[in-house]
Amino acid sequence: MDRIYKLLLNDKFILGVICFNALIIFAQGFDISVTSHFILSNVDNIITIIFIGELIIKIREYGFKEFFKSKWNIFDALLIVLAIPSLIYWFTNISTFDLDYLLVLRVTRIFKFFRFLRFFPQINELINGVRLALNASIIVLLGFFVFIFIVSIVTTFIYKDISPDHFGNPIRSLYSVFKVFTVEGWYEVPDEVAAKLPSFASGITKFFFVIILLLGGIFGLSLVNSIFVDAMVSDNNDELERKVESLEAKIDLLMEEVKRGNAE
Repeated sequence: MDRIYKLLLNDKFILGVICFNALIIFAQGFDISVTSHFILSNVDNIITIIFIGELIIKIREYGFKEFFKSKWNIFDALLIVLAIPSLIYWFTNISTFDLDYLLVLRVTRIFKFFRFLRFFPQINELINGVRLALNASIIVLLGFFVFIFIVSIVTTFIYKDISPDHFGNPIRSLYSVFKVFTVEGWYEVPDEVAAKLPSFASGITKFFFVIILLLGGIFGLSLVNSIFVDAMVSDNNDELERKVESLEAKIDLLMEEVKRGNAE
């Protein structure tokens, strides 16, 4: 029992279980025999029990309050809770209700791997940089979304009857405009719409989508990326500036001492 206790407190063992669990869930995505699916499902649920045991033992080891002081531990516990429905389904074998959609939640256990990011060098600085970048670019992102939203509504009213597959409703239009912005469908979508129009209207349509691509796909995304990246590295730049200022102050102090020594 003591060996199991120590094993569940071993991060290397838990990381190995997480990786093995990922392979099990990956294999279940293929068309496999009923027997193989049964075996993999049982192994998958046993791994869930291991994770629940790990959670209980760590709470007992560190104490409830101390354990949940860490955001990583809260994240880890949440993922385990989300995977419990599949375990209940396994134990009770409920056939009255269709709970298959709940089994998808077991995939969340793979995200337990992110708990080990805290062991990566300078991960806190990286996370802090991402947070600062999101805060700095939130207004631009919001403005960019509003622009996409407006364009999707406009294109819906213009091309709804011409190309219902792409612009039949605002949701479809939003997706099509986003594809144009990301250069995923920058010419397929306009060409398909233009092919259903007379030559003059076809030319206007292509010009319209060129303007959309320039404003949103090239200028808009470039602006969002530049602001995000600039905010991401600004924290490192601030640290470098502080070091340079400190070095300059030391050099000035040294020069003063040299001048004072020469004067004497």
